[in-house]
Amino acid sequence: MIEASFASDKGITRSNNEDACLVMPQDRLYVVADGVGGNNSGEVASRAAVTCVADYVRRHDLSKIEDETELAASFEDCISEVNTSILSIAREFPDSRGMATTLVICYINDNKAYFVNIGDSRAYLKRGSSIFQVTEDHSYVNTLLKLGVITPDEAKVHERGNVITRAVGAEENVRPDFYQIDLDEGDVILLCTDGLYNEVTEDEMCELIDTGHDMKTLALDLVEQANSAGGKDNITVVCLKNRREAADGQ
Repeated sequence: MIEASFASDKGITRSNNEDACLVMPQDRLYVVADGVGGNNSGEVASRAAVTCVADYVRRHDLSKIEDETELAASFEDCISEVNTSILSIAREFPDSRGMATTLVICYINDNKAYFVNIGDSRAYLKRGSSIFQVTEDHSYVNTLLKLGVITPDEAKVHERGNVITRAVGAEENVRPDFYQIDLDEGDVILLCTDGLYNEVTEDEMCELIDTGHDMKTLALDLVEQANSAGGKDNITVVCLKNRREAADGQ
């Protein structure tokens, strides 16, 4: 059984919220998007993305796909549809030209979690006393980090820290990354935009998770912590906990 909740806030300094999220417990699908673009078009892009994902899932029964390669191909097809839709909106409405969005998706089936991502919105997994980033950022800074040009500490304060190298709607063809993890009882998954992880450290995430609160409280606490640390960007988080299902009669 997956306990799920979410929270989203515009933060302290931003005038509007260009993040979006989608929680579909009946389909075991969870999505976070962070829009980019002028004239509030980032908001248009992120909301269009989660709407298109929801539409795709309603038309395709993912639970019937048993082969992981086939499942990855289905998500690639989904992302392609989302990309085409955002490009179409941008062409139709001049004010939306240049808009794009990050996208991170978690699909859970048969005690396995599947992740799809484009951009720098992240998925984390907390297991026991450890937390780690599942997805890899598609960002300029992460590219420099992988090449050894900068250190992790330099990456945190780099002047081009907000530049992403891959986004939905940024080009005609977009390629997502795909990950799969076997879940243990008690595992906690966080899907979030950079407004969370740029303000809240992994150690702080662990501390809040370890308080043992339900996922609704955890989501709200994470957003509050990010705002307390500065809230310089929109903050969105989806919190998921893998709980053992109670036996019949209990």
